[in-house]
Amino acid sequence: MHNHHVIYPLCTTLLLAAGCAAILLPHTVECRKNSGKDWTSYEAVSIDRIPGFTPKPDPSLDEYGGWLGTNVGNPDGYFRVRKIDGRWWMVDPAGNLFLAKSVASFNPGMSARQKAACKEKFGDVSGWATSEIKFLKSCGFNSLGAWAVSEAFGTPTQQERIPYTVIVSPMAKYNRELKQSGRESDYLKDVKEGGSSFGFPFVFDPEFEQTADRVIAPVAKHASDPWLVGYFIDNEVQFQRSMLWKCLTAWPKDHPNRRAAQKWLDTRKGRVGCTMRDVTEEDRLDFVAHCIDIYLGTVTRILRKYDANHMFLGSRFHLWNTEMRNPACFKVAGKYLDVISINHYNHWQPDQTDMRNWEAWSGKPFMVTEFYVKGEDSGLPNTTGAGWLVHTQDERGIFYQNFVNELLKSGVCVGWHWFKYGDNDPENLSADPSNRDSNKGIVTWDFRRYEPLVERMKAINDCTYGLARFHERGN
Repeated sequence: MHNHHVIYPLCTTLLLAAGCAAILLPHTVECRKNSGKDWTSYEAVSIDRIPGFTPKPDPSLDEYGGWLGTNVGNPDGYFRVRKIDGRWWMVDPAGNLFLAKSVASFNPGMSARQKAACKEKFGDVSGWATSEIKFLKSCGFNSLGAWAVSEAFGTPTQQERIPYTVIVSPMAKYNRELKQSGRESDYLKDVKEGGSSFGFPFVFDPEFEQTADRVIAPVAKHASDPWLVGYFIDNEVQFQRSMLWKCLTAWPKDHPNRRAAQKWLDTRKGRVGCTMRDVTEEDRLDFVAHCIDIYLGTVTRILRKYDANHMFLGSRFHLWNTEMRNPACFKVAGKYLDVISINHYNHWQPDQTDMRNWEAWSGKPFMVTEFYVKGEDSGLPNTTGAGWLVHTQDERGIFYQNFVNELLKSGVCVGWHWFKYGDNDPENLSADPSNRDSNKGIVTWDFRRYEPLVERMKAINDCTYGLARFHERGN
């Protein structure tokens, strides 16, 4: 049984030889992937232990949180991405370099206990948004990730505004409507291959485009807002390797998905009437990319109809084998997206080879739009969610610093979104089961701050631009 874990204090050093300069060791952090797994150890480099780097606060910031004085220009007046001297950056509406340091799911919670705590502490949701945006900025965050409440988009004064993102979910809406109508159940209920039972994106059905138009249309209200960074369309769409199998076996022969898949496979093989016996692993992965092409082409066309000004940030890839290590997937995504969004789980830190591949395959930068680690000292059971589990809030902060440092090393990452702002109320059984009892937030369900985590986040957030330039120069 594990009783106690000790990490090296910040002053611990390794002396290479008498009289030589001290080198700070990486931290050794115990972690596990979930509460049922064994503990293992990983190294993590905190901001004060990056060889050759001296942490110091970034120079002044502009009103958007960009690097004041960099003045690279932005005639469009909206957030853009640009590769400058070999490194990818966002450029904010003021024309300054920008990296999106964000917190996702910025909302005050939905349970009765959370509503009461919000009223007692902040008065109302508007008061909460004003107060907590100031708090996020004080921690060095400069933007909001997906699922922020609307009160955060336009707080009372210019000083309290913060750049934000919007997520709309036409595929999720369409799948729900199919299930509610019963049209899906006859041929998809319990259909599996290789243990997979996730729903399939219905990209070939003309009704999907009609639903997408209806769901995306309201973004027009944001079209002229310079504070909007860009849009996510859906979240973690299940583009799995079993898609071709499902299309060719789960649907009736007259279904649009069946017809489209059969035509694709026959064309690829150069003969009529191909079956799953003719399918290779390469075929499976290329069909995934083909479906992503149809999907992204559809939603991009609709998005640009209602808002031609803002960036399209993608649908948040999350499957390692069929998406994040599939060159065909990124090649397709690069045709449509301004930034590739990645929900990064199951790996302790970003891999430099993976990140370079993402840019090489797509020609675009990326941003991590979900990542987190949970703390045992939160008092929560931590039995749900994909993030790692560590012992303390301080170790959560060390994880954050190490993760962000690896992103900045890559030169192709333009932002990251910690998931998420607040822990769910563990007594709220209507919450998403994957979030219900786990320590993902930077504040508790009743708005108390995890100070050791927050302090570590602030320490690296406050010197992000300097650290990016440090890595850019190859130090």
